Parts: sequence; structure tokens; C-alpha cells
Amino acid sequence: MNYDIKMVAVDVDGTFVHSDHTYDAPRFQRILSRMKEAGCRFVVASGNQYYQLRDLFPGYSDELSFVAENGAFVKDGKELVFTADMPKSVVDAVIDVCREYPEISNVLCGVESAYCQRGGAVSQEFFDLTAVYYHRLKWVDDFKEVKDQILKFAPTVPEEKTYFYYDIFCERLKGKVEPATSGHGSIDLIVPGCHKASGLRRLTRRWGILTEQCAAFGDGGNDIEMLNYCGYSYAMANAPEDVKAAAKFVCPSNEEDGVLVTLEKLFGLGY
Repeated sequence: MNYDIKMVAVDVDGTFVHSDHTYDAPRFQRILSRMKEAGCRFVVASGNQYYQLRDLFPGYSDELSFVAENGAFVKDGKELVFTADMPKSVVDAVIDVCREYPEISNVLCGVESAYCQRGGAVSQEFFDLTAVYYHRLKWVDDFKEVKDQILKFAPTVPEEKTYFYYDIFCERLKGKVEPATSGHGSIDLIVPGCHKASGLRRLTRRWGILTEQCAAFGDGGNDIEMLNYCGYSYAMANAPEDVKAAAKFVCPSNEEDGVLVTLEKLFGLGY
């Protein structure tokens, strides 16, 4: 059993769960029990909303920690550690830029809920698909009228234009937000310096854990900071080459339960 590892952080989509958003829950619970014996904490680190991530672990979510919304929302068990707070001037600037590109389907992500604005590229079908990832989601008439603490924006663009829009956001919103993407048409616009690694840092400092004692698993560009941060870093076999280059190891794909397979080896569990 590896007693050196005191924290394991996992991305969710493309990493921890299968393409149908499921995972082997009994197998994971056995691993989690062994990790607890070893004094190791488990962190769910995702661009997704906290309320969706919490629902992935019914009955025991309070035993886990969460770095949600790409580091903009951090919980240690039941305790809220950090929420980003995007200034209203920045929120309005992002809205103005996105409105210039009608094919962008935008989601505004707040502490209380996420929001879709009626009209434009946002259809009921898009809303319903978004609700899979944002379990608290509301329609609004105007993003600028939303009364919530804003964590980030999550625009969806045509997949083949992901990096076209990524570059536009970098140029047009420089100094205001930082784009992060896992590819596939999904981009997060986050508070500068607020990413998965910054969320993990808040937790490791809180717990007195060294980066060398941390392990991370990821498959997307928004996992690279986290993989660089942790002493043990695993890219999934299904990850693109730049993500694999950022990691020390490559493990089996999400469809092959690569996270669970690797954790069983690390914590001395046969299967």
C-alpha cells in the first residue's frame, strides 16, 4: 500500500466516469475505504457544477472534497472553503463579447444556480443537455439581470471552432478572464488564476499536505495545471498528446476504469 499519497484528485468526464456518466460504485467504495485507512483524501476536481458532482456520490458526498467549476467552488466535506466572485464589470464585458457571436450557446454559472438566457442559439434541447451537467439550472431573460455571485461562464461553440473561439476570448478578454478548455466545443471563462490546481492548493494548505503527496488523474486541457501540480500525475489513455505530455504516467482509459485500476494498485487492492 502506498502511504506516501495523502490526496487523490480526479477529473470526472472522460476520466472517472464512462461515456454514459456511470462508474463502478461498489468497486470505488472499496477503494475509498482503503484510502481512508491510509489517511488519503479523495477530491473530485471538475469543470462541472458542484450540485451535479455531489449527486454522482449519493449517500457519501460529505465524505469527499470538491474542486468544482474549474476551481471556482471548493468544498472540504460539508464546509465551503472558497467561491470565486467575478466582478460585475467583467461579467458584463463577457456577455457583450459573446453576444457578438450568435452561434455561442452560453451558460452563466453562479453559486446558487447556473443560468441559460432565452433566445439566440440556446434551444430547449441545449438547456436539457446542459441540465445533465448543471443540476441547478434556470432560464432567465437577460444574463445582466441575474442576482447571484458569479463563478464563471461556460460557453459552448461549434466543436471544430473550439480553438478559434478560445483565441478570441484570450484576445478580447485578456486580463478579465482566462479561457480553459477540455476541447469538444466546451470552453470555461474563469477568474484569472482560478483553476483546478488553485483549488487543490487551497485544500493541501488546509490539510498540511505536500504536492509530492498528491496524485491527479485527467484527460483534458483544463487538467494540465492540476497534473503539473501533483507529484503523481496520470493522463488517461484517451487523453490528447499535450495532456499526456503534462503527466508522469498514462493509465488505461475511462472506459477501462483506468482511475480505479490504478488506485487499486496504489493502495494494495487486488481485483
